[in-house]
Amino acid sequence: MAYYTVTGIVKRGIPVLCVAAIIGTMAGQMLQAKQEMLINFSVLLILIPPLIKIGGDTGSILGARLSSAFRLGLVDSIGSVVVRNSVFACLLIGFAACLMLSVVVWVAAIALNIDVVYSTLLKLILVAGSIDIVVVFALTIYIAFLAHKYGLDPDDVVIPITTSIGDIVGIVSVFVAIRMVM
Repeated sequence: MAYYTVTGIVKRGIPVLCVAAIIGTMAGQMLQAKQEMLINFSVLLILIPPLIKIGGDTGSILGARLSSAFRLGLVDSIGSVVVRNSVFACLLIGFAACLMLSVVVWVAAIALNIDVVYSTLLKLILVAGSIDIVVVFALTIYIAFLAHKYGLDPDDVVIPITTSIGDIVGIVSVFVAIRMVM
């Protein structure tokens, strides 16, 4: 049981958290680079924080499920039933959250006197959310299998990296969706 000592957890966690901090800083710099667009489309200031949370959080749920499945010996390949069912359940959660987010952002925009057409907002969120979720889930599965292959604890690696990657992918997906929808 030496694996679960405070020292061991800290030694394994610090490098992962440093990588996550670097990824998070890059996400902030991406927003800084698009500052002009954010000011012109102020509804994005309401939309971006919860949207990037959807990708990172559902990816973390998927990562936690995969980590548990690895510990229980239920996963033998990427195409296993456990992986497919976990991905499907997380997809449902992610898209339900996107639909709810569209209503919340629309109501907030109305309350703040920001002009926004709901159908355009819904398309923007669904396109950005789809890109975010698909990319984050693919990376989550890859990272979980890679961590397991190299004997790393997926709980120590997958969730911090997934949430940080979810930030970058979420920001990029919003800007890609803007180009596609508007």
